[in-house]
Amino acid sequence: MTVDFRFSGDFPQLLPDFVAYSRGDIAENRKDAMEIQHRTPGLFETVREEMQLQNYSDKTIKAYVSNIRSFARYFQPRHPRELTDHDIREYLVHLLIEKKYPGSTVNQVYNALRFLYTDLYNQPFVVDTLPRPRRERRLPDILSEEEVLNLFRAVKNMKHRTALMLTYASGLRVSEVVRVRVEDIDSHRGLIHIRGGKGKKDRFTILPESMIAVLEQYWQRYRLGMTGWLFPSVEPDRHLAIRSVQNVFIKSIERAGIRKPVTVHSLRHSFATHLLERGTDLRYIQKLLGHESSRTTEIYTHVSTQSLGKIKSPI
Repeated sequence: MTVDFRFSGDFPQLLPDFVAYSRGDIAENRKDAMEIQHRTPGLFETVREEMQLQNYSDKTIKAYVSNIRSFARYFQPRHPRELTDHDIREYLVHLLIEKKYPGSTVNQVYNALRFLYTDLYNQPFVVDTLPRPRRERRLPDILSEEEVLNLFRAVKNMKHRTALMLTYASGLRVSEVVRVRVEDIDSHRGLIHIRGGKGKKDRFTILPESMIAVLEQYWQRYRLGMTGWLFPSVEPDRHLAIRSVQNVFIKSIERAGIRKPVTVHSLRHSFATHLLERGTDLRYIQKLLGHESSRTTEIYTHVSTQSLGKIKSPI
């Protein structure tokens, strides 16, 4: 059976309308952007500068500015200073009900607006009376030890395989593993110095002996110096992109035949869960992961087979 993908005769007539519509849509978006800029001169730059002064991470600054821009667009031509707690409540409900944003996303918007009104406008009363959206309690998907091994076997490129192995072996975030430098590796003590992790906090985490051998082979293969990025990009002065590691993970998961809805971060979840199942104290796991609160680490007790595996079904 063959399918004819040629355009029908109506296509030439439809094309000008489509182009005109697209141009009109683009013009409308530009008009909206200009209107927001006119009504809020320098607002977003002021937010960015204030957050930089308070030492927020670049990722958080980008997210807050984006959220505040969407907020301002929703109420244009009114200025954010003119809005009340009732207006903000309406906006949050709009995101939850109409946009169907998850509670975690709306919480981020809430935090951005709290920064805008409390830190920038000095109007805490505007948001103090608003309830915070309840977070969904979702358990992470965990890879078994066998699935982790199959994943590593499916990665052909040595640099990419080593990056994923280190992510699992030391419980790193993908943003941390790409920023590890050669001088951060302390092979004598079996430690990695994680600099500027989440919340711009430093910490040490473990480096297993088996991983040291892998890193030595990788170091010799790629002829790395005594300093610099452990996983450099094509340009030596830049580290491997986060997106590159994520794409490699997705393709390798498919090749390994793993059907679970997992991401690179699942390697960090699996690291913590496997440590717990092997009897490691939860407090040590908390330190290795860099969690500020033990409640964050306790989520792994709900996915570990350490306790659940001992329960016998009545069947």
